[in-house]
Amino acid sequence: MSASVLYDAPGPKAVVRNRVYAVVGSLVLLALIALAIVRLADKGHLDYAMWDIFNYSGIRQNIADAVLATLKAFGLAAVGSLVLGVVLAVARLSDHKPVRWAATAFIELFRSIPLLITIYAVWIGFLTDYSMWALALGLSIYNGCVQAEVLRAGINAVPRGQREAAYALGLSKTQVMASVLMPQAVRAMLPTIISQLVVTLKDTSLGFIILYPELLQTARLIASNTQVKGEYPYVSTIVVIGSIYVAMCLLLSALATWIEKRGRRAKTGIAMGTAVAPITADGSASGLAVTGLDGPDGASTTTN
Repeated sequence: MSASVLYDAPGPKAVVRNRVYAVVGSLVLLALIALAIVRLADKGHLDYAMWDIFNYSGIRQNIADAVLATLKAFGLAAVGSLVLGVVLAVARLSDHKPVRWAATAFIELFRSIPLLITIYAVWIGFLTDYSMWALALGLSIYNGCVQAEVLRAGINAVPRGQREAAYALGLSKTQVMASVLMPQAVRAMLPTIISQLVVTLKDTSLGFIILYPELLQTARLIASNTQVKGEYPYVSTIVVIGSIYVAMCLLLSALATWIEKRGRRAKTGIAMGTAVAPITADGSASGLAVTGLDGPDGASTTTN
């Protein structure tokens, strides 16, 4: 029986104990779920009438409009944060100290300020009549700072030899950054970049503070303005809107996984060509044999 150096396989008593803990933990979790369901049922939150409100065309249209508004704000924020992240990452790696210090100060400042305050300040100070742009700009500023740090870490993770080889070929710093460092950094940090985009999608819910009609704001209006048997359908509304958020995040994660797998399947590198015998001054082929070279298909070739 093989065992890992860092992990000792549990013995018979440990296996039994772990199984007992798993069973007890599962039973406790099921008991808590059952208790929550019973309490909700006693208060009438699980009645059919509480869920039947989502069959009304007006409420369905409000939710559809809210989904569209959420996706609009997310699309603007996603593009804005990625563009700002690239600019800040390049500026923070600049050889010019004023540029590097300004980028560092900007990143540290807006990473320290709560996102809700940033969104509210942008709305009050600049875009009072344009809540969608205020939300998108606030999300772009905060998430752009986070994406900048992600990209900077990816650039610094690229082997130094590749940068030196690019400079040896005569490439400028801009060409090295655009064609050598940044593509590899994006590919290496793609899972983290997509994870931050998922966070950006969820953070659109903060638009309720500036009265932007996204999903959370619409859910609050539906739950507080609709009465069923004297009760407000907060539970059913939260479950439905929460399920929509989960579905959108799962779709974004699935898209990221597909892009990552497609990038891994992409053919990279240059295949070595077949060796050709050198030509002498009189135009005849040299009698030297060149062996041991691998052709494009990996087979060894020999040329006389």
